[in-house]
Amino acid sequence: MTLTVLHTSDWHLGRLLYGRSRDQEFEAFLEWLLETIRRQQVDVLLVAGDIFDSSTPTHQAQALYYRFLSAVSLTPCQHVVIIGGNHDSPTLLNAPQALLQALNVYVIGHALAPEEEVLVLRDAQQRPQLMVAAVPYLRERDVRHMRSGETLEEKAANYVQGVEAHYEQVAQAALASQQALDVEVPVIAMGHLFTAGGYTQSDDGVRDVIVGGLGHVRPQLFDQAFDYVALGHLHVPQAVGGRDWVRYSGSPLPMGFGEATQQKSVCLIQIVCSPPVQPDTRHPLEITLVPVPEFQRLRRIEGDWAHIETQLQAYKDEHASIWLEIIYTGDEVIGELRARVNALIEGSQLEVLRLQNQLLMREILAPIQADKALPDLTPHEVFERRLESLQVTPDQRRDLISTYGEALQLLEQASTERASEP
Repeated sequence: MTLTVLHTSDWHLGRLLYGRSRDQEFEAFLEWLLETIRRQQVDVLLVAGDIFDSSTPTHQAQALYYRFLSAVSLTPCQHVVIIGGNHDSPTLLNAPQALLQALNVYVIGHALAPEEEVLVLRDAQQRPQLMVAAVPYLRERDVRHMRSGETLEEKAANYVQGVEAHYEQVAQAALASQQALDVEVPVIAMGHLFTAGGYTQSDDGVRDVIVGGLGHVRPQLFDQAFDYVALGHLHVPQAVGGRDWVRYSGSPLPMGFGEATQQKSVCLIQIVCSPPVQPDTRHPLEITLVPVPEFQRLRRIEGDWAHIETQLQAYKDEHASIWLEIIYTGDEVIGELRARVNALIEGSQLEVLRLQNQLLMREILAPIQADKALPDLTPHEVFERRLESLQVTPDQRRDLISTYGEALQLLEQASTERASEP
């Protein structure tokens, strides 16, 4: 018997792009995912974390999520397994656990005892079909005790050691559960983490587990007990460490303009459920990357004004809705760059979400970088040097510095109040 499994992750429902809502894109993706489940006759859907973009998702984002899960119950899909990611609120994900389990939707929002993270999925006749080791995003408090005086390197090493120990315990729990069954079934692991050798794109919003990239787990961790490993956290679709059966499905939508031209996909796995011919080998499987359509075109234009003008005109002639990021890198001083761009795209379906003038940025940073690195300056020093570069008169400068100081105080006060909230 062959089982069809669909692996996806990092939906980030509710995410904004430079202030623009993307709810229509998310809704279109979930409709497409439902149709893919029907068309491919998917038996099991795996969602490897970061369902939401925020721990406090909007009502619209939650409505999309629950409508989708309700609709899945009307498809051939027999089981859905969801784990929490670092963006998700474990409490929010876990709240409807009992209700969702009635729909064969299993949610593990936070770390449990290893044996509780091992699920045995059964068919309508209650025969075991598949075992899923569903490990959510592991926070530091889940896998280790904090110690005072730790260096960054010690902190990262202790975290990785704790994560790897947890997965080893889960693998042992899966093996024990396998031995208790009457029949051998495939074992799939799920995780939400950063593996060594994994790669990201600019502005995709991926947060490193440990600052500095020191907390990346070794891909060898997954070599022994699992037939397939469904990972989330990295937004670029990729296999890990040369292991085609250990994969990030990637985010289904581009999270930023750095991913604008990247082909997004979900992983379709056909796995043979009968025991392997050779002992201590994996169940045979076939992996297909199913391309996700582009629901809203994002494009980045980078160059001098001649290039920007030519590219804008080309996009305008396509008469399509395109969200744009424009990065001006020319040497010509253009004081009204946005006005020029707006005039050129007037009457079209083009929309500029971000416009960056690197010439202006270079002028701002030049006096700063001449004698002192930017991170070494206080906010007041940066502001004062900017006023100096603009040749603001002393009288105006005093008033602006005073106003800026008041603004900083208000921001600091608001930040303190938020931190003190329960």
